[in-house]
Amino acid sequence: MPIEDALDTARDQAADFLNAEGRDWTHVALGLALTAGFALAATTAASKLIRPQPRRALALGGQAPITERPRGPVSLILPAMFSATTLSAVRVWNAPARPERRTAMALWVAAQAVSAVWLAARPTRRTTQILAAMSSAGLAAAFAHEARKLDPGAGKLASPMGMGVRLANQAEAGLDRMTR
Repeated sequence: MPIEDALDTARDQAADFLNAEGRDWTHVALGLALTAGFALAATTAASKLIRPQPRRALALGGQAPITERPRGPVSLILPAMFSATTLSAVRVWNAPARPERRTAMALWVAAQAVSAVWLAARPTRRTTQILAAMSSAGLAAAFAHEARKLDPGAGKLASPMGMGVRLANQAEAGLDRMTR
């Protein structure tokens, strides 16, 4: 396959993934910059507000930390850049201008802001953790619902995956067993 054909195929696939068919490249680039920038800013702000306190494993005499904030700039960029809702927000950004798009983008901004607040607060009590999870998940679900109205691909990208939730629950249960 000639390089030109490969480049055309890659451009077509990127345009399809970003819902950018027929959009000017500056509009698409602005959407990428705004969504990634806002998600990165929210994550950075939350990480700088409160320093985490590592939990200590009781089974190991309280000497070994079992959770710490990742270090370095990559630890701040990756969660925001590869967030499925951020990619979905780019698809929504590139959708035709309609009131539903404005609503979906407002819900996305609210979900990012609320998640940043909870990330900064680092709730330790079970009830507060449940409140954090429910508010973040509720806003993410509302965004996914609105995104689906504009673009089914954006809604699917933003929806939580059942398998991911199940694996996270299993990991948490294993962690709880280790700390007892």
